[in-house]
Amino acid sequence: MNILQVVPQLNAGGVERTTIEIAQALNAAGHVAHVASEGGRMEDELYAADGILHRLPMGSKNPFSLRTNTSALIDVIKKNNIELVHARSRAPAWAARAAAKAVGIPFLTTYHGIYNANSKLKRRYNAIMAKGDIVIANSAYTKAHILKEHGISADKIIVIPRGVDMDVFDPAQVKPQDIEAYRQSWGIDAQHPVILLPGRLTRWKGQLVAVRALAELQKQGNDAHLVLLGDAQGRDDYVSEIEVLCQSLNLEDRVHITAHTQSMPVAYAASDIVVSASTDPEAFGRVAVEAQAMHKLVIASAHGGALETVIDGKTGFLVPPNDPAALAKAITKALALSPAKRKSLGKAARTRIHREFSAKSMKSATLEVYKRALHTPSQTP
Repeated sequence: MNILQVVPQLNAGGVERTTIEIAQALNAAGHVAHVASEGGRMEDELYAADGILHRLPMGSKNPFSLRTNTSALIDVIKKNNIELVHARSRAPAWAARAAAKAVGIPFLTTYHGIYNANSKLKRRYNAIMAKGDIVIANSAYTKAHILKEHGISADKIIVIPRGVDMDVFDPAQVKPQDIEAYRQSWGIDAQHPVILLPGRLTRWKGQLVAVRALAELQKQGNDAHLVLLGDAQGRDDYVSEIEVLCQSLNLEDRVHITAHTQSMPVAYAASDIVVSASTDPEAFGRVAVEAQAMHKLVIASAHGGALETVIDGKTGFLVPPNDPAALAKAITKALALSPAKRKSLGKAARTRIHREFSAKSMKSATLEVYKRALHTPSQTP
């Protein structure tokens, strides 16, 4: 198979990570993985999988770019005997669908997020992700959203949860000196508990909620530190808002804002508790599964994909979204657990993640979808 995945960039993020993992799966199965993208820091991983990058401005939302990108994709498809186009984001999906239609090959989409639609125009823009011959949903929650929002046949939708590489996210592979080095880079000694909130710095990821929860913990005499790990991606005003809140709550020395790292397993290992405090529902929630694979106790907002990935009281804790007091209470409860109990919960979490949310299962299921699409007449209108 010659498969073309289309994605805006190849930087940090769940969409990009899944793109790379499918490229790896295609290569391992003897197929050829092509990616149309602006590129980014994960290019080397694509090349390591013998993937081929077609550098195109796929992230552009300018309507005038649609025709140019469509023409470029048609050229890529013809020159490389592409058999199927798989779009993973809205902006490039419009050109990808037009190109697939022009040459008469299958067009697939993966619905990676719960896209807000507060106008008819935005709803029409989002609808491209439901136009695939097959639509992959990354969770049961996402599938329900697609059915409600777009009204397509349930038969067109296949749920394939995002997967975590259990060999990479393996606590046994992390060296103690690496953990120490990470904590030192954060400016936190071994005596203080570390609460880690990974995710790009954007309001709905709940960094402000976590900061307010930390203030509640401080009132109780808890000496925990909070690490906000993620890129701002130009949201400097939001970063300033976080910093101002920390100052007003006297938490400047307890909250550490640090950029995304390529060594997430070490970051998880260096933490005591991992938090996913999203105020809007996560379509899936990569943080929760990665952290659980690392034996870490996860506290997540009780909505969206977290309801599928975290079992309250058994593999982690669920709390009402946008509720700092509830989050603080759950963190206190988690930190109070005995080492034996925390270890037991961590093992149970990793076992379930391995069984239900492994990258191996995700890769296998996606390749089966490709084969199915190639043996079914294209429905792309």
